[in-house]
Amino acid sequence: MNEKTYNIGVEATMEIIGGKWKPVILCHLRNQPRRSSELLQRIPKISQKVLTAQLRELENDGIINRKIYQEIPPRVEYSLSEYGQSLNKILNLLCLWGEDNIDRRQTAGESITVLHRDQINPIE
Repeated sequence: MNEKTYNIGVEATMEIIGGKWKPVILCHLRNQPRRSSELLQRIPKISQKVLTAQLRELENDGIINRKIYQEIPPRVEYSLSEYGQSLNKILNLLCLWGEDNIDRRQTAGESITVLHRDQINPIE
């Protein structure tokens, strides 16, 4: 096994949840399991290929669970694992900061549309 060196702990966090799509995916999984098609609807700018790759990485890192239902056609749902749920405080703070940032920018006159503001409710 290769030895890893981090300058500070946030590097280890960002290695797992960093990037453009992983935090968004995780926010959509915070409150309930979702199917891949639901995630695609909620994240319209992500491609199926990228979504699949990101879900696999999160699953391999133990952050999400993948549950396959024995139905025809098969149904697959993704949810936060118990370990992934330990990220809820971080995700909540990121969402709240983002909402405040959007409000601040809108107040300054910037035109911003938030598609799922009411659908990603922060966890108390």
